[in-house]
Amino acid sequence: MQKSGVTEQDTKIAGEAHEAGKGIIIVVNKWDEIEKDNYTMESYKKDVYNKLAYITYAPIIFISALTGQRINKLFGMINEVNKYNSIRVSTGVLNQVIDEAIAITQPPTDKGRRLKILYVTQASTKPPTFVIFVNNKEIFHFSYERYLVNHIRKEFGMTGTPIKIIVRERFEE
Repeated sequence: MQKSGVTEQDTKIAGEAHEAGKGIIIVVNKWDEIEKDNYTMESYKKDVYNKLAYITYAPIIFISALTGQRINKLFGMINEVNKYNSIRVSTGVLNQVIDEAIAITQPPTDKGRRLKILYVTQASTKPPTFVIFVNNKEIFHFSYERYLVNHIRKEFGMTGTPIKIIVRERFEE
């Protein structure tokens, strides 16, 4: 059997799901037809995440619909991703986690002005959406947002779900 890997259509569907804030599991089917060695699964994972770099938060499961291999694990994974996509984090706990992140890596500066993160709150679920109140939106770089998202994900798991960040200045309506 020839491996098709991630197709252009797969990329489009994954992009739509990501943009819509849906929980995502990457399912590789027909795993029973692949000749395997000790490195096959890791090699496939690396290839998939390389082609779908924007959804590395999504777990990958290798199944066979024909033989039923790992199908039961898939249903457990669906429940887990749904749980994380619906997670609600209290403002107090969330701010503790962000304070820890700030202590590890200070927010960026621009022309002598340092970004101050005043507080964070969760606005909604599906996907988990967090509003970060800051002193100056212009200083809040995408790289620091990605750092905070990674820290939140590490702290709360959030397997298979995108995390949305909204940045607001303190006095913004």
